[in-house]
Amino acid sequence: MVKLKVRDIKKVAVVLGMAAVTAVAWPGVADGQDADSVPAGRSSSETLSAGKMVVPKGYFLFPIAPGKPGLLAGSMGELRPNHFHGGLDIKTGGGINQPVYASADGYISRLKQSSFGYGNVLYITHPNGLTTVYGHLNDFRGPVAAELLRRQYEQQSYELEAFFEQGQFPVKRGEVVALSGNTGGSAGPHLHWEVRDAQDRQYNPLQWGGFPEIQDHVAPTLQALAVEPLGIEARVQNVFAKAVLVPKVQPAPGKAFAWADTVRCFGTVGLLVQGFDRFDNAWNKNGIQRVTVKVNGEPFYQHVIDAVPFPTGTRQISNFLDFVYQQTQGRSLQKLWVDDGNDLPIYSTGPSKGRLTVEAGKVYTVDITLADSYNNETPLRLVLRGEQPAYFKTRSAAAKKPALRFEVTRNLLKAVATDLGTDSVAGNLVLLRGNRRLEIRPSYTQNSENVYLYDLRAGLPDSLRFGGITKKFDRQVLVPAGRETTYATSFLSLVFGSETLFDNLYLGTTYLPETKGSGFWTVGNPLSPLYKTAQLTLRPATPPTDPRRTAIYSATAKGGKAYLGGKWDERGNITANIRQFGSYRIHTDSIAPKGSLAGRPGGQLLFRVADDLSGLASYQLLVGGQFRLLRFEHKNATLFTVATDTLGPRLRGPAELRLTDQAGNERVIPLAL
Repeated sequence: MVKLKVRDIKKVAVVLGMAAVTAVAWPGVADGQDADSVPAGRSSSETLSAGKMVVPKGYFLFPIAPGKPGLLAGSMGELRPNHFHGGLDIKTGGGINQPVYASADGYISRLKQSSFGYGNVLYITHPNGLTTVYGHLNDFRGPVAAELLRRQYEQQSYELEAFFEQGQFPVKRGEVVALSGNTGGSAGPHLHWEVRDAQDRQYNPLQWGGFPEIQDHVAPTLQALAVEPLGIEARVQNVFAKAVLVPKVQPAPGKAFAWADTVRCFGTVGLLVQGFDRFDNAWNKNGIQRVTVKVNGEPFYQHVIDAVPFPTGTRQISNFLDFVYQQTQGRSLQKLWVDDGNDLPIYSTGPSKGRLTVEAGKVYTVDITLADSYNNETPLRLVLRGEQPAYFKTRSAAAKKPALRFEVTRNLLKAVATDLGTDSVAGNLVLLRGNRRLEIRPSYTQNSENVYLYDLRAGLPDSLRFGGITKKFDRQVLVPAGRETTYATSFLSLVFGSETLFDNLYLGTTYLPETKGSGFWTVGNPLSPLYKTAQLTLRPATPPTDPRRTAIYSATAKGGKAYLGGKWDERGNITANIRQFGSYRIHTDSIAPKGSLAGRPGGQLLFRVADDLSGLASYQLLVGGQFRLLRFEHKNATLFTVATDTLGPRLRGPAELRLTDQAGNERVIPLAL
């Protein structure tokens, strides 16, 4: 096994002549320090804590049917596909128009109407400086509803956000301020309820004593444990791979569980856990609020998801979880260490930040406790035994043909060569760069597969060779985390901000020339998440004939596409911000949206709308030449008027519906009402 120190990496870089487009440095790293222990992303303090916001128990009134038994469909901090859930999802009996009560005295400081996100949402600021947020509403109540309608007619737009000063719209605790709904990104009727501070940190309301309406006597449930090697020297069960430990029978909530087998490890490893929590009388799988780790009886790590900065902190979900494993295997494994680039204020750790160094010959008893907001706990135990790694070779009769594959994990290249040879020790892997070469010894051979490990910070190869097989290395450049960086080729450029990346990125890009009128750009790997946006510029071989209606679209292998937008420059390049890596194409949308009157329920108008490519951008209904407000529901692609509209014209006589897509195509549909 090759164990590289910083001085070794420098030597290898000289041998291969590998200079990254953007130079890499390791400030403060002395020769002899393990390179794989050097953080590559933004640093986190050794001990991070959320800080406690003190709120007396009972200060906040439960906003739906206070005083009656209630149910939650979601908890604060629950793990969602691309964010931490920011509040409590309160069930409304499967229907809409349930009264929503102000949780405390205060004033309405903000409200918004939108077809996306929180939909119709209301904010109440309270004397203690906290703000409660009420989302997915159907309607607002009180004087503020009339003010909103006035502003919508003034701006001739349903999509509107309004801010108010203290004293404009005061409310009292228990006052009905809205009716519950299913607007925005809601997947079903409920009230999304949050508590935030002046810095927009989202707080868990259950941390201040809970609510009598919500009962919870059910402890969290364990689904899986895992141990992962974090450095080039590390091994788990003698190999460089994550060991996922799944109980044959899922343990009962609250029941102590111990993994029966000792897990052999060496070097720096990380622990992971998967599980969920439930409230009384509800089957929804909710989040686990607190995870605590002790090693040999001593406190080692803890995270408590009671305060998450919004909106940036919520995107840290992709770093809090093992993102690649979630996307490829479907398991949401929570890292029980603070990974590079993770600045969430939810941790309490020592200097190791939750990374455990396992020494040969030593035994480590790991006690993990899963807990919910009502302090129901599930204890777990895992025993690790340190075992010095040594080269081993096992063969498999299933191996019939030589092969070579590789993957990049963190800063390491892991190459696997199927080897049919019978030698006691496998041959070396050769890394090529121009006319230079570097041979890497195998770390082990398992089932006729040789595993080779190499620290890419020593330089990037052009290709890998084993025996008669040569594979091109598909990453062109190391993009360091934590700094502004630009990478450019003849067909694209990327600008990374100082907070675009969680960790160092080994970037590969490709371009397929124009086919069917458009090229095909592949940028990075979708399994590498971005923290904040990167700026992508595409350089098409042929400028579009109609740039006003031509934009960047994300593309899927099956031909799907989603509008991204972009701005053209005088050189015929188009630039847009991207939130994830993937494949992109440039399309021209020249077809206007479609719409039709679907009915007149309750004397109101209901339209169905559609657009074939870029999507609906704006809409307007004119009755007798006068503006009439429409609400848009993207989930079922409908536009409709509402009976509570007291400012618009009556729905009779000649009218027209104007629809405009994001490419600027407009369709005017005449109506006779």
